Amino acid sequence: MVREMFYHAFNGYMEHAFPLDELKPLSCEGEDSLGGYALTLIDSLDMLALLGDRERFTSSVDWIGKNLRFDINKTVSVFETTIRVLGGLLSAHLIASDYATGMRIPSYDNQLLDLAEDLARRMLPAFDTPTGIPFGSVNLLYGVDEQESRITSTAGGGTLTLEFGMLSRLTNDPIFEQVTKNAVRGLWARRSKLNLVGAHINVFTGEWTQKDAGIGTSIDSFYEYLLKAYLLFGDEEYLFIFQEAYAAAMHYLYNDPWYVEVNMDSAAIVWPLFNSLQAFWPGLQVLAGDIDPAIRTHAAFFSVWKRYGFTPEGFNLATLTVQHGQKSYPLRPELIESTYWLYKATRDPRYLDVGRDMVVSLQYGARCPCGYCHIVDVEFHKKEDHMESFFLAETVKYLWLLFDLASGPDNLVENGPYKYIFSTEGHLLPATPQISLIHEHCSYLGAYCKGGGIEQESRKSDISIHPQENNASVLSGSWVHSSYPSDSSFLESTSTSGLMKGLCPGLTHGQKYGISYLDATRTAQEDHSTHQRENVADSHSLLVVSQQSADNSLSKNKNEKQEH
Repeated sequence: MVREMFYHAFNGYMEHAFPLDELKPLSCEGEDSLGGYALTLIDSLDMLALLGDRERFTSSVDWIGKNLRFDINKTVSVFETTIRVLGGLLSAHLIASDYATGMRIPSYDNQLLDLAEDLARRMLPAFDTPTGIPFGSVNLLYGVDEQESRITSTAGGGTLTLEFGMLSRLTNDPIFEQVTKNAVRGLWARRSKLNLVGAHINVFTGEWTQKDAGIGTSIDSFYEYLLKAYLLFGDEEYLFIFQEAYAAAMHYLYNDPWYVEVNMDSAAIVWPLFNSLQAFWPGLQVLAGDIDPAIRTHAAFFSVWKRYGFTPEGFNLATLTVQHGQKSYPLRPELIESTYWLYKATRDPRYLDVGRDMVVSLQYGARCPCGYCHIVDVEFHKKEDHMESFFLAETVKYLWLLFDLASGPDNLVENGPYKYIFSTEGHLLPATPQISLIHEHCSYLGAYCKGGGIEQESRKSDISIHPQENNASVLSGSWVHSSYPSDSSFLESTSTSGLMKGLCPGLTHGQKYGISYLDATRTAQEDHSTHQRENVADSHSLLVVSQQSADNSLSKNKNEKQEH
């Protein structure tokens, strides 16, 4: 049934909207919503490959290679263009160019990679700011508009590392990876003393214009890409920041099983609100090995879906009603994504029941003549004539992966030649040797190491690396842990195959990674968060969030929270 759902919407787009960006599924028309470059087709490419649809995958790649151009006078969102278009092109390129995927196109000659590089170069002017944090929008022909807003979201500035980093590795040009890493550093350097980041920031002054800290709207994928950039690239800096950020989120934002929004400086609650973008978090926790809170939070989030048939954009935890002005469900995938990951980790059949409920809701509540419609009001199930491209890139993809996993998977993700990381748009990013370049040498971390020897030293300010071979359970080519280490204390840095072999002794984290901490008064908060860092499995397994750290977070979390 899920396959039929995909083709109902995909064929509707191709027949009635292509080559415009998106489908209007009620009126069976098309509209340009992002940049006017066949957005839904690009976003759907790796799903066609996942389904094994060689004919349509080949014809789509061929059309894009011959017809798509980015030298257009369009001002586009840097974030949306990166995750949807750049990510879609790169994922399809890696599938179409590789015999091992089973979907290689013989006539393919890197056309999508060339387009991706051209697109990324047109977005580079957005990063030319004093903080390194990019503008939110850029004109593909003329660069940043003179009147462009200097305010951007944390997610907008911190959710570019996977796509740009992959492009650097495929083109051997480091500029793409450098600018996006600098953006993450620019955001993290301006975190509060509590290790929390706000929702919106001025890219020129570095001042937070919205200090609400949360895991949902405007911040969500900042956390996601910290962990995934480590898993895909093996870059310890991302892991260190993730560990610090995750510990702070669990301490200040988590009211078991919900998450709230707090002031980033004081941790005072500003919004006791579940917003639908938070629903990705249990899936991220599965990747991080923190399964128990993920299970409880997912159950809470799904209870909202069961109540209305969909999740509204906002649900007030104080009144237990839909938040005024946030009653819509725009076909979001996040709760389905977490359902897939929890089933993958636990094989608990309850998650298949959850998936069936979601399919029923979409089929009977959102299906329209040519595709699937946004729901304007989850209480009355009123439909809107719009279908975001991510419905095909993510929502249907995660549903299909869930049920295919249960029925004996035979697809690229579960049985393919590589482990895959999903981008925040659901695109398949393979951890091939070319992409997952592991930094082997201490000198990579800066010109601080004196002498050629590699020393090992256990220090509280260092990342702990230890192979947890007995605990690591790699499920079907992806990173998932089945158990936790019994010892949650820091372990000595050890030489581990595929990981950094040593840390330069006597250096602070800032010296190692060149991060300029703008808030110098870290005091006891840093010491506290230090003890909450997680243990790390080897690069072929997964980061493990220790059970003790999770328990500490649960017990200390009963009273403060945030907004967006």
